[in-house]
Amino acid sequence: MQVESFFEWLGQALGSVIRFIIDGLNGFFHMLTHAGENFIDGFARALGISPSIFSLLILVFGLMLIYSAIRAFMRASVFLGILWLLLGLWLLSWIIH
Repeated sequence: MQVESFFEWLGQALGSVIRFIIDGLNGFFHMLTHAGENFIDGFARALGISPSIFSLLILVFGLMLIYSAIRAFMRASVFLGILWLLLGLWLLSWIIH
């Protein structure tokens, strides 16, 4: 009788500890998710774009094109610099309202 109650108590104690850890991790990851959503919404609102993955990927690609233009200008390649710059600006003007 005492052996069963001891193992029952041990199981409940271990289950409570595991439940506490899982609830803590759940709250932590929920907080990170909420912070990420708020950051993306504020970032998109400041730029005037929709907060979708597609718009953010196009934004990153457009910025990469402008970065390529700057690198081309630094290598004294005027034609490629102008080409990358125009493509990047055209792409960014397409998504920014």
